[in-house]
Amino acid sequence: MTPPRVVSLLPSATEILCAIGAADCLVGRSHECDFPVEIRNRPVLTAQRITATDPAAIDAQVREQLNSGAASLYTVDVEQLAALAPDVIITQDLCHVCSIDLASVQEAVSRMDTKPAILSLNPHTVEDILDDHLRVGEAVGRRDGALDCVVRLRERLFAAAEAVNPFVDGPHAAFLEWTDPLFIGGHWNAQLVERAGARHLLNPTAPRETAGMATGPQQGERRAGPSIPIPEAVFIASRPEWIVICPCGFDLRQTRDAAAALAAKPWWRELPAVKAGRVAIVDGNQMFNRPGPRIIDAFEWLTAWLNERPSSIPAGFCWEPFRG
Repeated sequence: MTPPRVVSLLPSATEILCAIGAADCLVGRSHECDFPVEIRNRPVLTAQRITATDPAAIDAQVREQLNSGAASLYTVDVEQLAALAPDVIITQDLCHVCSIDLASVQEAVSRMDTKPAILSLNPHTVEDILDDHLRVGEAVGRRDGALDCVVRLRERLFAAAEAVNPFVDGPHAAFLEWTDPLFIGGHWNAQLVERAGARHLLNPTAPRETAGMATGPQQGERRAGPSIPIPEAVFIASRPEWIVICPCGFDLRQTRDAAAALAAKPWWRELPAVKAGRVAIVDGNQMFNRPGPRIIDAFEWLTAWLNERPSSIPAGFCWEPFRG
């Protein structure tokens, strides 16, 4: 049976395809899809309109584009997309800043003679991310591979959670998804921080209405909203005891530069986390901000780091302590 032809315009979806054994289906990708390395020979169909490189300038340019009524922060090559004749296109509508949005993909498909199916992935929680593996598996005819993958990922998720003491209040950990202005992480990242044993006070999760306290094995019933901007004064007053600096879309080198700019602020060295040497920088582009299979790597790292179990940190995880 000929495998379906799939275009992934979402890095996490590309990783999901490969994780469930469907890499052979992938015929086109976004400019952001760069893992695993063997898919980099697939045609690139998108590009970004943002040209700035430092956090403040990127934020200003994004706001300018969105306020101008621009359809999207990204472009898509409709002619090449049509030439690839995909059966399925995978995209998202969770964040118009992170990747090309659903409306732009729908507009592109409307100009194609043959209309492929569109699968939009919009996870908010860890469980949503696992469910997306199953949704992709169903869409591309790899249901069994998706089930096997999810079983393995869930086993690792539960095993990592065993490092957490559920009977104590954890420290306050701040997850910085952007540094200028400051943005506190939300959705699955807020959930991961709490499930790793810390409190995420500046953007906490809340249980579903019928979920009681949603503690222990039921923590998946707790949800957070999207990442939120906060004033520096609020961040300082919260006195975080642990800080993860993980800007969305930044690699480790860019994150190192962003962290150094934060460390130059006069209030930085007074934070409890900084005084205790409990600040980490992470490649957000590859890890926490991609809701795919490597979100479990991120959780394994987070539980090991927050619970001071360095031997449990996954090999090759892209992070480093920040000493600035």
